[in-house]
Amino acid sequence: MSKKEDTMARPVKKKKICSLPAFAEFIPQNCNKNMPIIYMPVEEYETIRLMDYNGLTQQECAEQMNVARTTVQALYVAARKRMAVCLVEGKPLKIVGGDYEVCGENHLCSITRRRKNHCPYEQKGSRIMKLAVTYDNGEIFQHFGRTSEFKVYDIEDNQVVKAEVISTNGQGHGALAGILQSQNIDTLICGGIGGGAQNALAAAGIALYGGVSGSADAAVEALLAGNLAYNPAVHCNHHGHGEGHTCGDHGCHQ
Repeated sequence: MSKKEDTMARPVKKKKICSLPAFAEFIPQNCNKNMPIIYMPVEEYETIRLMDYNGLTQQECAEQMNVARTTVQALYVAARKRMAVCLVEGKPLKIVGGDYEVCGENHLCSITRRRKNHCPYEQKGSRIMKLAVTYDNGEIFQHFGRTSEFKVYDIEDNQVVKAEVISTNGQGHGALAGILQSQNIDTLICGGIGGGAQNALAAAGIALYGGVSGSADAAVEALLAGNLAYNPAVHCNHHGHGEGHTCGDHGCHQ
């Protein structure tokens, strides 16, 4: 396939949600103002609403959101982990960003109607997801703001169909979210990452899986399988890192 043909192939199909959450921010009473915020993408919230609140199965949820069941499983596991951290550690939760499209026919997506006739969105074709990993010689680079490369994966039907390494061209903290957005990235796996960068990713609609270390390829496989070990409360306040410093779970995440 030529480079031109590859760039024109298969338009992205966003996850379908019935409506935006009525309550998008939760702050524990007496919460420490310096406590890092846990960001939950809207599509993760939607799996909680559909399965835990409305009682749909994973397969029914997948059909309504117009994605594969394995995608729903990964979203659901990630959402529950984020909520668990908020409940146990008293961290604030904000539901924002993601890769989704609001259904224009909300009344047809109600639980009763959906179980009779399904959501009006039919599953036609394949959805391409673009996932990026902070990258350094096969491993996940541990400081988002200083990464010099991203490895970008195209995911179709929960399988990697293409992977390439792109340079950040020396850009730092503030510009990296823009680079990812320009590449149509909707999910990022990284090591440590500061609060400002997390806000920028959330504003760009990029789901974050931080505090991850080890092989980049293995992390992507784990995410697609729904069992990626990550830290939804990952945080990094230091920016003058010296050589050998890491920002993941054993570095400066809080």
